[in-house]
Amino acid sequence: MKVAIILALGVVLLFVLRLTKPQLQTAAEKLSILWFRLAFAFLILFIINIAGGFVGLYVPINIGSGFLLAVLGIPGLASLLVLAVFL
Repeated sequence: MKVAIILALGVVLLFVLRLTKPQLQTAAEKLSILWFRLAFAFLILFIINIAGGFVGLYVPINIGSGFLLAVLGIPGLASLLVLAVFL
């Protein structure tokens, strides 16, 4: 198991070393945007759970629902709410 982890880290390091500076900056910018959107998604899920608790609506706060909301945005929020209502 340790060998696989070391090998995977080595492959990732080789890919990072082959990137030019603008490519690396673009990748870092996209990664930071994703982290910000993920944090904001968890905040939205928390607010929905607080507000939805008054009417009996529960949306689970986990990494899957966070990524769904972070990537899809408002359609992801709508799909989470539809799943919460009908399931």
